[in-house]
Amino acid sequence: MIDLYYWPTPNGHKITLFLEEAGLPYAIKPVNIGKGEQFEPSFLAIAPNNRMPAIVDHDPAGGGAPVSLFESGAILLYLAEKTGKFMPGDLRGRAEVLQWLFWQMAGLGPMLGQNHHFTAYAPEKIPYAIERYVKETGRLYAVLDKRLADRAFIAGDAYTIADMASYPWIVPHERQGQKLDDFPNLKRWFDGIWARPTTKKAYQLGKQYQATVPTSEEARRILFGQDASTIRR
Repeated sequence: MIDLYYWPTPNGHKITLFLEEAGLPYAIKPVNIGKGEQFEPSFLAIAPNNRMPAIVDHDPAGGGAPVSLFESGAILLYLAEKTGKFMPGDLRGRAEVLQWLFWQMAGLGPMLGQNHHFTAYAPEKIPYAIERYVKETGRLYAVLDKRLADRAFIAGDAYTIADMASYPWIVPHERQGQKLDDFPNLKRWFDGIWARPTTKKAYQLGKQYQATVPTSEEARRILFGQDASTIRR
């Protein structure tokens, strides 16, 4: 059994996508980030960066003590290696997946996260910041669209953790100021992943938690008002 510390954000959805596809048994441990539950000592013992998702695998390969991990990319890689699924076994195939997984972790996620922040959450609208991140979002969409011009999935013909990592960040495309019709290869890929029953199940699971996200000023302070003192206390 795997304990999944989760909230229905793009990074949270990555892990439910994998777990549903792989058919691994898991239990969701909701971490309400709007209420500050990511700062509770029990969660910080697993995820010292006070971000979710995180997992605890109570049945690791080879047995022994449970294995805990934070960072969604590391979790996807761990689960792929644990199950032998959604990661090619050959050197070149593995390299293709890994470079696009790291591309998502280092570029697509952070840049689109800044897009979300300045267009939807910032207390004042800063035109330069909004334009900067909306344009960068479009550039990254174009990178992915070009990549998908001659292949079914990001790393080739097979669905992998590279796709699971990127897909949830494309879901809020309208909110990011993007039109999928402008990126036909990306749209075909996106629609194909949404058509998978496991994708629909993963997103349906998140709805029961999403409805409880607070939108108060206190929630904004918790989400966006942290500094070094948060870690030191």
